[in-house]
Amino acid sequence: MLDSQGADVINFDGHVVLPYRFRNKKMKTLKDVISLKFKTSESEGSNQLGSIYGHTSVMTGSLLDDHHWHSIIIERHGRNINLTLDRRVQHFRTNGEFDYLDLDYEITFGGMPFSGKPSSNSRKNFKGCMESINYNGNNITDLAKRKKLEPSNVGNLSFSCVEPHTVPVFFNATSYLEVPGRPSQDVFSVSFFFRTWNPNGLLVFSNFADGLGNVEIDINEGKVSIHINVTQVKKNQIDISSGFLVPLQSKDDFSVDQPNIMRKKKFISLLLMLSIS
Repeated sequence: MLDSQGADVINFDGHVVLPYRFRNKKMKTLKDVISLKFKTSESEGSNQLGSIYGHTSVMTGSLLDDHHWHSIIIERHGRNINLTLDRRVQHFRTNGEFDYLDLDYEITFGGMPFSGKPSSNSRKNFKGCMESINYNGNNITDLAKRKKLEPSNVGNLSFSCVEPHTVPVFFNATSYLEVPGRPSQDVFSVSFFFRTWNPNGLLVFSNFADGLGNVEIDINEGKVSIHINVTQVKKNQIDISSGFLVPLQSKDDFSVDQPNIMRKKKFISLLLMLSIS
């Protein structure tokens, strides 16, 4: 599926990079402004701003690989930097004793050019979409569309945004999604991926038909817990924590398949099947 094919959208495949070469071989600037919007489902990716000594590293934001658009603006005046991510501003000063920034002959978007030589830099190139790329007043995406820039000869650069088959949904503390159940079914099954920074929260809740009980899946102190309550039986409760079944004396009236809980790309996968008879 393709996103709206706007004039300013560029898709990076994780291999191609887009260089903007300066008119002079080297640039010495007192002020710089870089702005762009991006969205990706990858947890890593980089842009390269030439060879820079006096390394300064700043981290901001979290969960940016949700394949939703995020805006970023970097404003530099001497050693003073404003980093704006989704309207949240962070101020800092660069290391070193310089006001002018010496940049080599180009700045590249989408990652580092492939040199064919071994490198100690293990960062992955960016894989995802960017739009409205602007460097010091130069519309980089417009220049690329008009073929004024030469992308690397590795990978493919396209001017449409490829959407994944599944898009994550964000829930805040008061939101929820309600779907209809199947009263005639005696098997309850649910599977999903999730990721959160909160140690506690309710993931899934469902009442059984005919007042037979309910099932609740939650996060309790960072562990996935499953609580199953069934009425009209002697041993009417099963509790499972992080995939380990708590021993009970009798499970004759209802059974639970051992839930499959696994990690994949920082997401937790949960598969549960419950049969009631």
